[in-house]
Amino acid sequence: MLERPPAPRPQAQPPVGPASGSPAGEDNPWHTGAACRRDEVGLFFAPSKEPTAARLSREEQAKRVCARCPVLLECREHALAQPEPYGVWGGLTAAERRVVLARRRRRDAELREAARVAAAGRRRIAG
Repeated sequence: MLERPPAPRPQAQPPVGPASGSPAGEDNPWHTGAACRRDEVGLFFAPSKEPTAARLSREEQAKRVCARCPVLLECREHALAQPEPYGVWGGLTAAERRVVLARRRRRDAELREAARVAAAGRRRIAG
């Protein structure tokens, strides 16, 4: 399987945004306070043909960095909204993000169906 080369991670900078108490905005995006900015990019993206045991170990190390990150939820939502197909983002691997997205799609479909049924019931009662 061909893998996309790792996306460049932002260079290390002092934390700003949620970590420093400053609000994130256009001038101060969420990722400026990310814990991964101080770690090696290779920790978050798989090298080509990485053995399974090495991948699992690397992903666990990346998740430990994510667990202490002040912008974990913003990072996760970014990766789910894009959707980011590679790497560990917001403490989730690409496979884990696919599961979350599938669950969200199922939940959204169930909610739409429930709303449709409820609307049909209201029309019957009103009509």
